[in-house]
Amino acid sequence: MSARLYGVVIDSRDPPALARFWAQVLAFPIVFEEPDEVVVARDDDTYPALIFVPVPETKSVKNRLHLDLAPDDRDREVARLLALGATRAEVGQGPDVSWVVLADPEGNEFCVLSTREGGV
Repeated sequence: MSARLYGVVIDSRDPPALARFWAQVLAFPIVFEEPDEVVVARDDDTYPALIFVPVPETKSVKNRLHLDLAPDDRDREVARLLALGATRAEVGQGPDVSWVVLADPEGNEFCVLSTREGGV
């Protein structure tokens, strides 16, 4: 018996809004939406997905798990993400790293890696 990864669950004060942000980031559709769960995935049959669920509290500490994005052009992607509503985040990464740390509209940190040529 084995298990496969179904999704990464992200606690959210406003799951529909945060799911829509991530759908734009990844250019994925929302494949399921109910009041207590919103799912963003490449399509109905491709997982893992990002699953947004409601919680009453706001984020208060640095995430222990975060997403890494592999862009074709890091600087252009950072500009696009900032325009979508991301913000720059400081998590102690220092000035000489090859990635950029951002936060989504609810403060969840994620990284935009250095430019990847021909895929990851």
